[in-house]
Parts: sequence; structure tokens; C-alpha cells
Amino acid sequence: MKFVAPLIVALLASTTSALAASAPVTDSADMMIRHVTVIDVEHGRAIGEQAVVLRGKDVVAVGKDSEIARAWHAQSVVEGKGRFLIPGLWDMHVHFGGGPDLVEENKALLPLYVAHGITTIRDCSGDLPDQVLSWRGEIAGGTLFGPRLLTSGAKIEGIKPVWKGTIEVGSKADVDAALARLQDRDKVDFVKITDSTLDPQLFLYAVSQAKARGLRSSGHIPMALTVGQAVDAGISSIEHIDYAYKAGVKDEAAIAADFAAGRMDRAEANRRLDSGFDTATAMASYRNFAQKGVFVTPTLNGSRILAWLDADDHAHDSYLAYIGPKLRKTYEWRIERAAKADAAAVEARHAHFQRMAAVLPLLEKAGVTVIAGTDAGFLNSFNYPGTGLHDELSLFVKEGLTPAQALSAATRAGPAWFGLLGRYGAVAPGKAADLVLLDRNPLKDIAATRAIRAVIMNGKLYDRTALDGMLTDTKNKVATWNIADKAGATQ
Repeated sequence: MKFVAPLIVALLASTTSALAASAPVTDSADMMIRHVTVIDVEHGRAIGEQAVVLRGKDVVAVGKDSEIARAWHAQSVVEGKGRFLIPGLWDMHVHFGGGPDLVEENKALLPLYVAHGITTIRDCSGDLPDQVLSWRGEIAGGTLFGPRLLTSGAKIEGIKPVWKGTIEVGSKADVDAALARLQDRDKVDFVKITDSTLDPQLFLYAVSQAKARGLRSSGHIPMALTVGQAVDAGISSIEHIDYAYKAGVKDEAAIAADFAAGRMDRAEANRRLDSGFDTATAMASYRNFAQKGVFVTPTLNGSRILAWLDADDHAHDSYLAYIGPKLRKTYEWRIERAAKADAAAVEARHAHFQRMAAVLPLLEKAGVTVIAGTDAGFLNSFNYPGTGLHDELSLFVKEGLTPAQALSAATRAGPAWFGLLGRYGAVAPGKAADLVLLDRNPLKDIAATRAIRAVIMNGKLYDRTALDGMLTDTKNKVATWNIADKAGATQ
């Protein structure tokens, strides 16, 4: 389905003519959003009765409606009275994968992001890295519909790792070759480094060499290292709040050393970590994060879902209608693992989540930039592409952030991490025309980010009818795949 940007309202030709008669029009544009309340995310304020002028992929003017309307003529005018305009949302931790047979099901997820106001996503690697790199180019070139896609390409891992779709490294020379491939051939947007079999010292080497090459890095930090060692090596973002929690454990260095020496297994290390959190230690670590410009992507929603599978098995989630049958099957291993837990284990995972979530306001207090990212995609059960980001923001507020802080995490933190705040993260002249028009004020209630009236991406406007069309198109594809999947199962 090809989506064409329709107008929310008919052209206000008579209004434009009247304004032209009262004052000279100085410039022309493609679109003007009138009488709208602009949300200034940086300062957490709402500015009423504004007009926003778009030309091509750029915002070219923002100001008092009466003044902007006298100075500009637009081919189309969108009525924003009673509505709120925010920068496009960014989901900074998504995954695509499941193997070659799931390429089309993964591709069908792309419009779901746009339909939920997400104009940029950061792919943190799966097992389809080459396919995702191809999508990045196709989206940028306009031949594939989806949000702007930034990707790590293949992750760097050790030899024979758990995760597929990796570049296996066993030496410094291997790391150098991997980074050269990612930077020079694949031209990745950042580097992802994980730890299932990667030697801890090679992890640190990979992080430091990525930084030396000017590449941002994120990853999973080996248990045999402290989080501080990864920070000192130059890691750019910490994915998952568990690692931030670990950095707040008073005996973290001793636990890491014991694990590295084989004096304890992972289960024992985790038990010691769970009981060793110290607020003073944590705040000192987090202030170090902030000083060194290390961001944290909590990915709370995925952890919450898994922690409470005993209370909600999600079998009747309406959103499953947008997830292909083969992707749904990738959910099963986590579901089966959770189902084996006894009452004590269930209680323990509830408590574990609450300990992790309690770290969030401490990070904010220490000045750490918190990034909104979902971990949505294959394997991560019921953590849905699109709607998952809004769930994440709701959790941010529930766990102690203000709506303004949560909104900043989803609109400014991503651009800041990539060094792109000059282009994204605000409704202002010179910024990208990636915007979301809401029916309610998100500074008063973060749930307002779900009340989407229209999305503007690359200067093209998609009204509620068009957004619903994206959802319907994906739903119809999934329905067709469900029929084929059932037919295959009965053969």
C-alpha cells in the first residue's frame, strides 16, 4: 500500500485571500499549521496560538499565528486549533530478526512505527543486518515506506555466540577488521557490542577502538567487567537499566572479579548484585555517566511484560493482529521459560523489576540523559513495535519522571545521542519537518502521545485516515499470513 499525504482540512482559500488583502505576503511554503499549541520540549512549556510553516522537509517559520499568516502563503493549511504539536518521536532500541523466512513479516512492522508517531528508529541489531541496512537505504531513497532508520548493522560478538547475525571476533585483529567493515563498507550509524562469548578485554578494546574511529557504541557489558570499566573505555550508551543498577552495587568490582576468576557462577553473581545496591554508590556512578556523556536506555516495558506474565499472558491482546505468525512464534521461548517459574520465582521477578525501575529517577537526578527505547521486535514477547514506545513513556512517568522529562526522552535524547539536535528534537525553524499533532497536551498527561491526530514525516502529512490505513494494511497482511500458516500446519 502506498500512502499519500492527504490534508486534514480543505484549503482555506478564502482565509488566505483575506490575509493577502490586508498585508503583503513575503514568502510561500508547502504547508502551514495554524492556531496550534507548540510544545517546547526543551523547556517543558506549551506555547499557544502558533503557526508553523513547512517547506519541503524543513520547518521554515514558527511564531504567533497572526504574524506568520500575514507573512506566508501556503499551498495547504492545517487547522490546529485545540491541538498540540510535538517533534516526531524516536524509538531508540528496536530489533528486526528471526531468520530469512521472516523478512516480510519484519518489513510489515515499519508502518506501525509511523502510525504511532514514531518518525525515527534505532535498530540495535538482530539476525537480519544486511536486510536492515538495505531498508535504511530504501527508506532514505523513498522506495520503502517507514520511519527514518538508523542501524548498527551486525553486532560484534565472540566466537560461536548465542546470537545470530554477528561478526565473530577472537582477537584484536578481528575487532579491527570488524570495525573497518562496519564503518567503511556498511557505513553503520553506531556499533553494537554484546557479550555472550566475547572476551571481556576484547569488549573493552572494541569499545575503545570504536570511539577512536568516531563511532558511537552500545552493548551488553560482560559480567566479568564493571560498568565503570565500559564507561571509561568510551561506551556511548548503556542499554537496559539492569546495567545501571549493577553500577550502583557497592561490591560490583569484587563480584566481577569473582565471576571472572570462576569463583562463582552467573546465578550467584546475580544474587549478590540484587542485594548489594547502594544509593550513594549509584549516584556517584551516575554522575560519572553524566560527566562522560553516557546515556541510558532503560527498556522498562519489555522487563515489565516478562515480570508479570503470570498476571497477564497477553493471549487476547488486540495488537497481536499486527504481528505475523512467525514473529509471534519467536515469543514462545520467553513465555515457556516464564511459565516454569514457581511462586517464589514469580515473586522474585516482580521484586527484581521494582528494584530496576527505582533506578530511573536516580539517573535523572544525577543528570544522566535517559533515552526512550522499547526493545520491541522479534523474541521480546508482546513488546509491540509502535505502541510499545507509548507504554515505555507511561512507565517512565509511573516510576518517577515528569511528563516533560519522559517526552524529552522520546524526542530529544535520540537526536542528542547521535549529535543531531541541530536538526531534530524541536518545532523550530531549520528543524526537520517530522512532527506529531496531538489532540491533548502531553505535558499534562503523557498518555496524550497516544492521541495522534496526524503525523508529518519528511514534510508529508498523514492524517488520521491515512494512519488508520497503515494499520489496516499491516493487519490485512498478517491475516493473510495467518491463513497460510494454519494451512501449512494442517498439511
